[in-house]
Amino acid sequence: MTLAPYACHPDDTRGRLYSESYSTFRSVWQRDRDRIIHSSAFRRLKHKTQVFVEHEGDYYRTRLTHTIEVAQVARTIAGVLGLNTDLAEAIALAHDLGHTPFGHTGEDALAALMAPYGGFDHNAQAIRIVTTLERHYADFDGLNLTWETLEGMAKHNGPVLESRGSDRAALPYALAEYAARHDLELHTHASAEAQVAAVADDVAYNHHDLHDGLRSGLFTEDDLLDMPLTGPAFAEVDRLYPGLEPMRRRHEALRRVFGVMVEDVIAVARNRLAAAQPTSAAEIRAMEGPIIRFSKPLFQELKVIKQFLFERLYRAPTVMKERARVTAMIEALFPLYMDRPDLLPGEWAEDVARAGASGAEAHPNMARIVADYVAGMTDRFAIQEYDRLIGAKPRP
Repeated sequence: MTLAPYACHPDDTRGRLYSESYSTFRSVWQRDRDRIIHSSAFRRLKHKTQVFVEHEGDYYRTRLTHTIEVAQVARTIAGVLGLNTDLAEAIALAHDLGHTPFGHTGEDALAALMAPYGGFDHNAQAIRIVTTLERHYADFDGLNLTWETLEGMAKHNGPVLESRGSDRAALPYALAEYAARHDLELHTHASAEAQVAAVADDVAYNHHDLHDGLRSGLFTEDDLLDMPLTGPAFAEVDRLYPGLEPMRRRHEALRRVFGVMVEDVIAVARNRLAAAQPTSAAEIRAMEGPIIRFSKPLFQELKVIKQFLFERLYRAPTVMKERARVTAMIEALFPLYMDRPDLLPGEWAEDVARAGASGAEAHPNMARIVADYVAGMTDRFAIQEYDRLIGAKPRP
């Protein structure tokens, strides 16, 4: 495939923190993608959830199925726009590696517990995983990904600093730690490929959260008929296929919602690229705003859908009850490991020894070790460890 001039070209990569010889049969970003897929953190996404806890049903999305959907959307959009599909896919596959068990509920709980020690942020944690915590290679910690993949992971949602000279003290500690030794230019936008991965994330979760909410019974198709985007999609299906059985009707309508989002992103990107006429990936990074985004009308429609999902899905009484239960688990496990680091697996012993004091006098390094361990847990393992170590299910 011929790449557009504003795409990232493998031959122009800024390379890896630790120098390596080039593969004879894979580009640098194919290699990044493959390392991500074969990482331990990627495998654990299978048993980490989006909204519902892992044991609640086999049909709901997990972080792994979500990630695969994001990667598919990213490859599609990147290919149409002449961007590097391998880089877009690598960033998409890595974007959720830093998520805790129990979705955003687990992250909220861990962020509160880590507030005295520099906080917790899942995007920064993903960087920590691929640069430090994955330890399978003889020559380095992490996966030694290319600068472009790391940049995309750090900045796919936009610049992290206001300017090059901004104080890095406000950065999440995991990102600040790595930025101190490898400049990811956190004050600029990321590549167009990274921006595609970010929008693909929005497309995927807007689509599948509607699916999962319907399957859970927390709302029905009738609730979607008067809303923008979903209402016209169901109306078109009813016009073309009157009397269609409910499950097929649902899928036909929601795949139209999916299609509208993807087509909108492509159309907007084509128009903006034609107007800006960027001649390099560097020009994309230097722009004042993202080049890849939804149109303003569709963005407003999606805000309505997101507000609906917030009220009817993310904050539904049954979901809130489960949020309270799993929050109590994280709140119990974290201080237990802080007081008893000997409960951590043996492979963590060297890190614990370097960290120093535990318990009430714990050094921030000890808290970060515990946060790394807890954040890496799957839903089922966190529940098992709670039951094993504490011996009673928490009550909301």
